[in-house]
Amino acid sequence: MERYLATIIAGTLAGTIARMVMLHLDYRQYPGYPHGYLSHLSLGFIASALGSVAIPAILKPDYTAVTFLALAASQFREIRGIERKTLEHLDENELVKRGSDYIEGIARTFEARNYLTMACALLTSIAYELGKAPAAVVMALLTIVFVRTFMAGETIGDICEVVPARLWFKDSILMVDNIGFINIGLREMRARITAEGLAVLIKPKNADARNTIHDLGQRQAIAHTVTVLLGTKKDVDLPEFTPLARIDPDSGAVGLYTVPVERDMDALILAVKRTPVLESARSRPLKTEAGRMAAR
Repeated sequence: MERYLATIIAGTLAGTIARMVMLHLDYRQYPGYPHGYLSHLSLGFIASALGSVAIPAILKPDYTAVTFLALAASQFREIRGIERKTLEHLDENELVKRGSDYIEGIARTFEARNYLTMACALLTSIAYELGKAPAAVVMALLTIVFVRTFMAGETIGDICEVVPARLWFKDSILMVDNIGFINIGLREMRARITAEGLAVLIKPKNADARNTIHDLGQRQAIAHTVTVLLGTKKDVDLPEFTPLARIDPDSGAVGLYTVPVERDMDALILAVKRTPVLESARSRPLKTEAGRMAAR
């Protein structure tokens, strides 16, 4: 097994670096610093070690060692459940909640990235066996670029246009352009919302995007992301300041209202655009026959 030591080290190193790169992409999704980083990097190292050991085990041959890959997959599924429960407990105390769809997407992503880490280590160890260090370096770079690109995913900015919208009151009804939101009874509160609030209109580029942003979980994720990046003046006794996203049934657009700490329209538009498209909200109605007929 000693002659395979360099193969194992190369695969483990490549997989761990890949996990570090992926961790950087989703810093807003994880609950703790530095403990969140530590747990994710530790699991990434374990996944890398398991992936890099597979090829030497097969070549030795010691096929029973490969069963550890199946064991690792089982453990990663359990970790997905732990991550889900952790975020659900944290969500109970959030002023603007992530929502169950967003949490499930984060848990799935966490599990999938461990598999990608393992795959990166496995491919790098294969390359080392075939072409030694130069081949391993090339394969590691290719896989790291792939996982970074693959896991970036779509954002709202990719499927929608986000523009400033007019925030006003029709009698006591809060309006964003022509979309009615909620009834605000107190005149003082209406004056404060008009002075401090911001609103945008999220316009889908096609029918697929329209169905995606109409998903309740997706709209909740947008409101949460806006709150994380711009803050909110909402408190437990100020429900009127809760960020809301409502549908315009005529145009298919979604209006978003918020009272942020940082009152910056450009930052608000950027925050909405950077919200990830949730896996559970992805819709492709035009790919079906019924969808194509409805779009005519």
